[in-house]
Amino acid sequence: MKSNNQINIPQTREAMDKFKMQAAQEVGVNLPNGCNGHLTSREAGSVGDQMVKKRHI
Repeated sequence: MKSNNQINIPQTREAMDKFKMQAAQEVGVNLPNGCNGHLTSREAGSVGDQMVKKRHI
C-alpha cells in the first residue's frame, strides 16, 4: 500500500506549521519559516517528540 503523507488542504498545512513552531519554541529550538536543513538530528527529533507528546495529551 502506498503511503501519502502530503497535506493537500492549505488550512491544514497552516495549522500543522503553527503546531510545529509552538513545539519547537517549547523545546528551545530556533525554527525559522522556510528551509530548516540546518537543524541537527537531535533538534529535529526534539521537535518531533514534542509534537507527538502534545498530540497524545
